[in-house]
Amino acid sequence: MSSSTEHEVAKPVSAKGALPEGAQNEAEAAEKVRDMFDSIAPSYDMLNHLLSGSMDRVWWWRAAKTFDYVLKQPDVRVLDLCCGTGDMTLALLKYRPKGGEKVIALDFSQQMLSRGVEKFRAAGYADAVEPIEADAMQIPLPDRSLDLIVSAFGFRNLANYDAALRELHRVLKPGGMLGILECNKPGGMLGKMYLQYFEHVLPWIGRRVSGDGSAYSYLPASVARFPQPPDMLNRMEHAHFYSVQWTPYTFGVAGLYQGIKA
Repeated sequence: MSSSTEHEVAKPVSAKGALPEGAQNEAEAAEKVRDMFDSIAPSYDMLNHLLSGSMDRVWWWRAAKTFDYVLKQPDVRVLDLCCGTGDMTLALLKYRPKGGEKVIALDFSQQMLSRGVEKFRAAGYADAVEPIEADAMQIPLPDRSLDLIVSAFGFRNLANYDAALRELHRVLKPGGMLGILECNKPGGMLGKMYLQYFEHVLPWIGRRVSGDGSAYSYLPASVARFPQPPDMLNRMEHAHFYSVQWTPYTFGVAGLYQGIKA
């Protein structure tokens, strides 16, 4: 898609944000998502690798490599938004020079973030990360304070996608970069097979391993609800990001959205 300065940007038309079963408003949606991730935190990593065939590792490293030229600059400020247990943070740290600014790892699930902190320590990165327990809709950082924000498989769980994009725009410096790695619904026969797996096989495995059936029923519902790439790119332009683009990963099962703060 082209820059928002070149044409009138239409208002987004799809879902406003994540809406777990039983949630009546954005506050309830956020609370239910946080409780759900706190609940599944002990089995989260193992199930991620199992359910994706370990492709999640490939996607994290590929997304991080996209921004290697930014990450290699020691003075840049980087945020891993909705960091979960820290796998995207570790991928970003691979390209950070020793002694550079810390990568900020932010998540509102205390259980997920605490497991991430354990990972950072075990990998020798305890001094290279600044963990923050906070809501991605209200980032406790000043305006224009970040050079790069990356989010991996967490953005779709936010209660208001457009408000979240505006918040990310607020904390980015002019010219700052945004990367959102997310699941996607591919088309064609692959899409039909993927849908069958996502709606039937994945919840069954998740329920058997984690003991939480609702969490792994929510997952396919959240992907189905998330905007398709053209709409998501339009939302980014509407939030005043330019040079927006989407790069599909693994036949479009996932993909990386990119934009620059205007």
